[in-house]
Amino acid sequence: MTKASICTIGDEILIGQIIDTNSAYIARELNKLGIQVRYILSIGDNKDEIMSNLTKCLQESDIVITTGGLGPTRDDITKDCLAQLSGAGKLIDSQEQWAINKAFFERRGIEVLDINRAQSYVPDTCRVIPNRLGSAPVMEFILPAGKFGHKTALYAMPGVPFEAIGALPDVMASIKKEFDLEEIVHKTVLTYGIPESVLAKRIEKWENALPEWLKLAYLPSAILGVRLRLSCYGASDHTRIKVMDERIEELYSILGNAVYGTGEESLQSILPRLLKCPPEAAYQETLSVAESCTGGYLSHLITSVPGCSAYYKGSVTSYSNEVKINILGVPTEIIAQYGAVSAQCAEAMAKGVLTALDTDYGIATTGIAGPDGGTKEKPVGLCWIAAAHRSRTTGDIEVVSKQLNYSSTREINIERFASNALNLLRQLVEQQLF
Repeated sequence: MTKASICTIGDEILIGQIIDTNSAYIARELNKLGIQVRYILSIGDNKDEIMSNLTKCLQESDIVITTGGLGPTRDDITKDCLAQLSGAGKLIDSQEQWAINKAFFERRGIEVLDINRAQSYVPDTCRVIPNRLGSAPVMEFILPAGKFGHKTALYAMPGVPFEAIGALPDVMASIKKEFDLEEIVHKTVLTYGIPESVLAKRIEKWENALPEWLKLAYLPSAILGVRLRLSCYGASDHTRIKVMDERIEELYSILGNAVYGTGEESLQSILPRLLKCPPEAAYQETLSVAESCTGGYLSHLITSVPGCSAYYKGSVTSYSNEVKINILGVPTEIIAQYGAVSAQCAEAMAKGVLTALDTDYGIATTGIAGPDGGTKEKPVGLCWIAAAHRSRTTGDIEVVSKQLNYSSTREINIERFASNALNLLRQLVEQQLF
């Protein structure tokens, strides 16, 4: 299998001044081509460190992609290192990149300095892939087998994320031209409500029976649940794809309604499909939200989906008891007897927002996200969620609730509370449909 390394260059990454988003994006694109990423490294602006780390990557990988260190200032030394590694005799002027840069400066009325002019110069051992979004060209080095023990391709890309991403299709095209790539197909099954360890135990026999070329990875997330990613190596063999699909069908049978989607879906992205009316009906079911401890985060997840206005009417962020009582109609005796963090309050909130906003479904959250506010009886991480549904034929309201107990940070607790509320809604809708 073709292997790759990704190296980000710059002190600003190592000191935490900026977050490296380039590597994740590049790794995903490489993976789509069937290339295994062996290393992802961050290297400071130090010549010895750059040289030693790139040498190691070139020796152990077929493809090396670098980002950063190509700017006009003195700390940008990547180009000099690449010239030395590739055995360049001199720097030559890339006329195509210079034309792009010159036009940019002229449009903005910026004086061209010597250091700006120097950015279009590249080692004579590389091929230039013009950067149309910035001033530093992408440099492609195809190094012979005698250099590092095998044929190696090195691509030096700018560090600015939108420039790197913009140039990546050209880099991927070059890689496909230079290497005979083995096809990999990934398929992801999304589950929610089963802890990773319990899930692993439940599918243990199924996993042990997978063929050697079919790999399983567990990808847990507070928001998405546990994703099960199956990777089929040698996917050009269509028989293997068929076997892969058969194993996925077996997985559905084992896990039942713990599976909520596939691929890049999320609990919020399946809402359009979930709330879509049956073919014989003439309406789209609607949703409203009542939030306390999640403080609007649940609504944020829902409204992150384009077109959500077709089914989502709105929300009430009822942080105080007064809002719960006066806006959502939660009876005062419920607050007095059970407290705001209770099954009774969550259910009343869900029914109250459903009634107030005249929707088919209502979901609610009330709990203690932390880091303070907990008691022995009701500790930090406790949350009650509820989902309500009103029948369009009888007008009756059905409501279900669930207790959650987590012990993470405030941010992660909120994410889990909100995602569990969406999952409870999913389960209620599926109960109605099936």
